[in-house]
Amino acid sequence: MKPSRELFDLIQSLSKSEKRFFKLSSSIQTGDKNYLKIFDFVESQDFYDEGALKAHFKGERFIRHLPSEKNHLYKLILKSLRQYYGEQSVASILKQELKNIEILYNKALIKECKKFISRAKRTAREYEQFYYWIELISWEKKLTEESYESGEFDVDLNKIIEEERTVIEKLRNLAAYHALYSRINAIFRSGGFTRNAEERATVNEISDNHLIKGKNTAISVRATSICYYIKGLCAATNREFSDSYTYFNRTKQILEKHPKIRVDLGKRYILTLFHLMRCYIDDRNFTMAQQMIDEIKSLKSKKGFNSLDLSLKILNISIIDQMNVYNLQGQFEKAAVIYDSHKSERKMIVEKSSKEQRIKLLFNAAYTYFGTGDYRFALQLLNDILNDNEQRLRQDLYSFSRILNLLIHFELENFEFLEYSSNAAIRYLKKTKRDYEIEMVFVKQMRKLARTATKLDAVNIYQETLNEVNELLKNENERVILDYIDICSWLSAKTKGYSFVDQAKKKATFSAKN
Repeated sequence: MKPSRELFDLIQSLSKSEKRFFKLSSSIQTGDKNYLKIFDFVESQDFYDEGALKAHFKGERFIRHLPSEKNHLYKLILKSLRQYYGEQSVASILKQELKNIEILYNKALIKECKKFISRAKRTAREYEQFYYWIELISWEKKLTEESYESGEFDVDLNKIIEEERTVIEKLRNLAAYHALYSRINAIFRSGGFTRNAEERATVNEISDNHLIKGKNTAISVRATSICYYIKGLCAATNREFSDSYTYFNRTKQILEKHPKIRVDLGKRYILTLFHLMRCYIDDRNFTMAQQMIDEIKSLKSKKGFNSLDLSLKILNISIIDQMNVYNLQGQFEKAAVIYDSHKSERKMIVEKSSKEQRIKLLFNAAYTYFGTGDYRFALQLLNDILNDNEQRLRQDLYSFSRILNLLIHFELENFEFLEYSSNAAIRYLKKTKRDYEIEMVFVKQMRKLARTATKLDAVNIYQETLNEVNELLKNENERVILDYIDICSWLSAKTKGYSFVDQAKKKATFSAKN
């Protein structure tokens, strides 16, 4: 059986400050600390090698019980992390308060117990932590009922029960919004945008839901923020960026008006800024798109945004989406500098981020080096995507990778392979449930180019393709390809004998002015 690498993954995920805290916590413990020996050795490994671990500690008695020693270390690290983050999230604070309440109650310290309940309820109310709020109300009811048994009737139990009913209603309301969010998020994650009439119908159904369309249907700040977030995501998925901007900007305003809830909803706030960036990109307002990236970068290490999960999200946007903003302006050299100068950060994205982010990094980097003319490196990056038989995640990236693949092989003059790749791309596009035409038209024209005998024939095909593409681009849904690859600038450059980079920069400058 292959050795478990869970301990290795946990240790490698620790920040310097988390490691320091763990070792300081361990230093005050008595007895044998064999687990620290294992910790230090595993920490030093670039990849998990249990054989090397056993060989290194061959003479130690504890190595005979390695599975139990590893399990013990794993639990100690988790305990250390609980202590480290115990005061950093409101959920952790409320959990601790509930434990304190239980301890005080079991010691019959009722007066102190009531003080803790009152304080914790105030926190739960301010942060709209409904689950903890309900649990605190349960404790309050329990103490009130005991007070009645002692002849104390200064608390109105009916008022507490009414408060409980209100909180439960808010919780149910929020849960209903989360169910709608899960549906629209699944469509967005699978394709990046609606690809066919069926998906558009699903998005429209979500948009028309009474919780989304109706007035005053969200009965808490959390519910209101996710309501507008869902509206924004529905519009973005349908490529209605003007509406998307309105809704995401409203989400941003709500969260900024309630800073305590914004801190607790750090991920939603980051993604709200991310989607606003996409809206500005669609409007070709690259100045404001850059401002959104800078705002996201500024959140790094701030309270509520310093967890590994959120740090990775900020890192992904700081590198991947920064490269994309440069690419869309034809500034491929700047994007390449970002990629080349962040080797350790790229490694972190590959090792710790989601598969979606890894694919985005590969695609944006491949397009960057296509723009700089380093076609072989671009192809090397792209092959990691093309060799992955992903069927569900971000089909937009997998589809446009095939388009970019054709452009790279064309520039490398791999004409025989270009025809083969064109046929493979056509088969792939036919299998996907998409009702857009532009990719298929472009691939077929690339196949024509592969068979072209003269430069004059090639120029005619470039112009013919450009005319067809421009006609298709009158349909807003067909324009999605330009968010990934500027095929218009590439075709235009070929017809005029210009460089692709110059044409892309010229187009971006013109778009920004208009």
